[in-house]
Amino acid sequence: MAGYQSKDIRNIVLISHAGSGKTTLAEGLLYNAGATNRFGKVEEGTTISDYNEDEKERKVSINASILSFDYNGKHINLIDTPGYADFIGEVLTTITAVDNAIVLVDAVEGIEVGTEKVWGLANDYNLSRVLFINKMDKENVNFDGILTSIKERFSKRCVLVSMPIGSGPGFKGVVNILDKTAIDSLTGLEKETALKLRESLIELVAEKNDELLEKYLEGKELTEDEIKNGLRNAMARSEIYPVFCGASALNVGIKELLSVILEIFPSPEDVPPRIVKDVLSNKDTELKCDANGPFVANIFKTVSDPYVGQLSIMRIFSGIIRSDTGFYNVTKGSRERIGSLLSLFGKEQRSVQDGIAGDILAVAKLKDTSTGDSICDEKMQVVFSQVVFPEPAMSFSIKPKTRADEDKISNALQKLIAEDKTFTAKRDEQTKELIVSGMGDLHLDIMINRLKKRFNVDVEIGTPKVAYKETVRKMSKVQGKYKRQTGGHGQYGDVWLQIEPLERGKGFEFVDKIVGGVIPKNYIPAVEKGVVEAMAQGVIAGYPMTDIKVTLYDGSYHEVDSSDIAFKIAAGMALRKGALEAEPILLEPIMDVDVIVPDEFMGDITGNLSSRRGKIVGMDVQGKHQVVKAKVPLAEMFKYASELKSMTGGRGSYTMRFSHYEEVPAKIAQTIIAQYQAQRKEEQEK
Repeated sequence: MAGYQSKDIRNIVLISHAGSGKTTLAEGLLYNAGATNRFGKVEEGTTISDYNEDEKERKVSINASILSFDYNGKHINLIDTPGYADFIGEVLTTITAVDNAIVLVDAVEGIEVGTEKVWGLANDYNLSRVLFINKMDKENVNFDGILTSIKERFSKRCVLVSMPIGSGPGFKGVVNILDKTAIDSLTGLEKETALKLRESLIELVAEKNDELLEKYLEGKELTEDEIKNGLRNAMARSEIYPVFCGASALNVGIKELLSVILEIFPSPEDVPPRIVKDVLSNKDTELKCDANGPFVANIFKTVSDPYVGQLSIMRIFSGIIRSDTGFYNVTKGSRERIGSLLSLFGKEQRSVQDGIAGDILAVAKLKDTSTGDSICDEKMQVVFSQVVFPEPAMSFSIKPKTRADEDKISNALQKLIAEDKTFTAKRDEQTKELIVSGMGDLHLDIMINRLKKRFNVDVEIGTPKVAYKETVRKMSKVQGKYKRQTGGHGQYGDVWLQIEPLERGKGFEFVDKIVGGVIPKNYIPAVEKGVVEAMAQGVIAGYPMTDIKVTLYDGSYHEVDSSDIAFKIAAGMALRKGALEAEPILLEPIMDVDVIVPDEFMGDITGNLSSRRGKIVGMDVQGKHQVVKAKVPLAEMFKYASELKSMTGGRGSYTMRFSHYEEVPAKIAQTIIAQYQAQRKEEQEK
């Protein structure tokens, strides 16, 4: 068995806006807990959590990193997450696996957009949490202003637990106001302030517990254990959010934070049960952390390790799992055998014999299991709610540079997609392009870089082609006649087609109105096939045709020379000729775009969407933000992600999905058609 129990486990995620110092704080916690013997630095590429080469090169966190270690009888699973919005998928997966969060706030920058976003996610998952105001040693720190902002924008239940002594260049350290001895070592105004803060904290803790409140109102002093237990219970119910401060790069304020992790962060046994769906009864049920219960876990993250292959990382919610056994994958409906269980410490993997409820462990080389899968004993079949990932905001077309790259790219992309659920790849059936999509420029740049460095796949990058389509405006009637005479049997096919537009979105309709056997029935399928093949090639710009009704109403045949191929060719000739006579036009995909921004950017957003030929169709409110709903041509949206980020300082986001096709404006259509004709001419001259 593990050398600790569920009540000794603390599962914690570090979350904030980029650049707030999460990775450095993680280093400080590891160093002060004795889990490492050196304090790694981001700028030197020596941190435990930023171990991938692309993270060292860019000096930013890209992946969520699990850091499991023991300290003073407690087992801590600390997860360091990226702060850039491009990697929000890493936060979304890991936040489901923890009970507690440390939310960092930059003492100079204050509450930034990324910190607001992850605070909202912590609310969604009912995480107990503390705030850590970092970089107290920097110039221009207004600590009181930041604390006021935290209370106003997050919660009035945010209460100071570690008090700074000075700030900026005059920052000397912090005092843990839970520690009476530390307060007694102060003098003058500092001691007076610390005592007032301690009294405010005790009063707030007492308010959250009837027994403590009664004792407090009677004027009796609460014991240290009563204060800490009361604070832990209130934190578990998200009724109090302690606020700490320090300078992680200077290793100041971290010891105080570490002591609180042990004393007041709730264990998996302290937090409310998870709500899961019982597969057998199809009803929601509560899942409590119970090491004696049936085994239940959730795979929340997948990593492609260059040495051991795929690593599947699980949070165990109930029961025990042992190495060299197996489990039932409820999501996939299959059983899996496992080898060693692994405890993760950055890139280091440590074998363990078993895992208990509340713990976070990894398993290598599972065949059918992927991120989001629910695993358990067959007698306890439950599934966890699936994480809803944001839709990718930016796309590139990619093309393998060599035949060798072409052979390897599919497998490489599958591994990257398994790791990151916000990264997608698909082949566009119309344009024949391979399209990769992600959350932004940085995200896609890193994925393309990983294709090259991790999987040795070189690709050329381009802007995806727009999947235009062609249709007609009016009706036409045409004949298509194919007649060839050779030494033996000839070829003969003769058709009369009526071509007319259909309502937008109806696709294609073929009608057989042949009477009297002027064309034998066995040739009718060939006529339809010829029409469909000709439609796929278009008539004005090479794009497939749609929203067309084609009626075969007359024709003739030859008893000897007619054949399927002859009627197919005749039908194709008729379709091309008739479409040109029926006023062909270009159609473009129109997207439903929802842009979510703070109030102050509304004017810029609506103006920018209009400049992209967008039509504003409505507005809505989402929390503290406005949602602008618009219909915008896809051709105008390829660079929107980076422009939106620039316009809103990273505070805006958007989703986009296909709506319908509309006619391309004449001037733009003329340009597209001219480019196609010039390209065809160039190809013919080669």
